[in-house]
Order: sequence, then C-alpha cells, then structure tokens
Amino acid sequence: MGSSQHYDFIVSKLGLALVAVVSLCCADDPYLCSRATYFGSPDCIAKPNGACGFGEFGRTVNNGEVIGVSRLFRNGSGCGACYQVRCTVQTHCSDDGTKVMVMDYGVGPYTDFVMSERAYANLARPKMADQLLAYGVVDIEYRRIPCNYGGKNLMIKVHERSHYPYYLAILPIYQAGTYDVIDFQIWQEDCKEWRGMRRVYGAVWDMQNPSLEGGAGVKLRFQVSGGATAETKWVQLANAIPCDWKAGVEYDTSIQLN
Repeated sequence: MGSSQHYDFIVSKLGLALVAVVSLCCADDPYLCSRATYFGSPDCIAKPNGACGFGEFGRTVNNGEVIGVSRLFRNGSGCGACYQVRCTVQTHCSDDGTKVMVMDYGVGPYTDFVMSERAYANLARPKMADQLLAYGVVDIEYRRIPCNYGGKNLMIKVHERSHYPYYLAILPIYQAGTYDVIDFQIWQEDCKEWRGMRRVYGAVWDMQNPSLEGGAGVKLRFQVSGGATAETKWVQLANAIPCDWKAGVEYDTSIQLN
C-alpha cells in the first residue's frame, strides 16, 4: 500500500471511530461525546461576522459564551441552538460545564465544537482555566438544551443589507426552546398567497421585490421542527414587521417558542 493510500485508510478509520464515539460512548445518559477546541480573540469572545449572520448579537449574546459547529450546523438550521457542554478531564473540568449558543460555523481537529475562549475557559474548575486552555483540545460530553432569554420575546431583525422596498432580508433572534427554523414564507398581498423565502446563509432569509401593499404590516410565517415532542409546525406572525420596515431594526413578535 502506498503512503497516500495508507494515509487515506487511517483518516477513514479515524472518521468512523469518531462517528462511533459520538453515537455510543454516552449511551447511558442524554449526553453525547465528542471533542472541543477554542479560538482566540482579543476580548475572548466571538467575531461579529459569523456564518449564522447574527452580527453583534452573535458576538455578545450569552455573555460571549458562543460556539461554531460543523456537523451540527446543518446548513444553517442549527444556528441559535443551545447546548450544555462539559469536559471530561476530572482534575480540570467542572461537573456542570457551561451553556453555549451556536453563532457560527467552525471546524476543528475531529471536534463538534469550536468555542469562544471565554466559553472554553468556563468548562474548567475554579483556578484551572489556564491549565485547561493549555490542552487546546479536550474530550467533552454535550446535550441540546432549551435556549432561555429571561422572558424576552422572539424578535425579527431586518438585516442591515436590506434595501427598502426592493430587497428584504430577515433573521429570527432571541429564539427560545429547542426548535430549528427550516422554512420562512411571506404573504404576497398582490396574488393572495404565501411565497417561500430563500435561506441566504445561516439564519438569514431573503426575498427580492416582496409585494407588501395594504395591511398594517408584513405577514410572515415560519416552519420549525424539534421541541420536546419532535414536531414540525408552522408559526404565523401577523404584522410581524411594519410595511415601512427599516434595515438594521429589530421588531418584537410578541410571541416566544417555549
């Protein structure tokens, strides 16, 4: 076997081993097993241009304890999901670990989580953060948990690159629960029908030349999957944003996904 073929064989075996670890190593409890690393930044939190499209919200939400994921990104439907993560080095890792939110796409060495430095350090026991950071990569256990924003409603943000009235791009923020948004539609007043929006990237959905004549505001609906019952359902928002919407503004939907 040539050296290139031998290397491909090893990589293939490692990939299969990782799948087995993620699927089976924690079969006795609700946690799955993987690995985590972290990225450095001057303020120990994330960059504002993450692949989910959350901007400054994605950098500072959850006190900067945010992550990038690869396998769990799921073409953007994994954006905004929350996880309980704990590492397994008994001498260095706390029992409960920390809670993190998906705000970016990230790839590490056989890892599911690329964490902000602040989030990674909070996996550690008191006064053990520096030692844990020195590891660079650690084995972890993780599980999906409901996001909680302390009673704040779901908001629809009009993306900064929107241009009234010709181009509308939106994204949901402060989305509680364990649902994934898998579709977005907007009511077209001229032809009296729902029209699908396009997932541009991450959590951002858009439409060219939306027909918004009449009514007090823009009617939206989005489809979610997951939750405690693993259901799929539509959530309709009447007048979610005003007809004279403005780029960069966040609009309160008066509802939440619990």
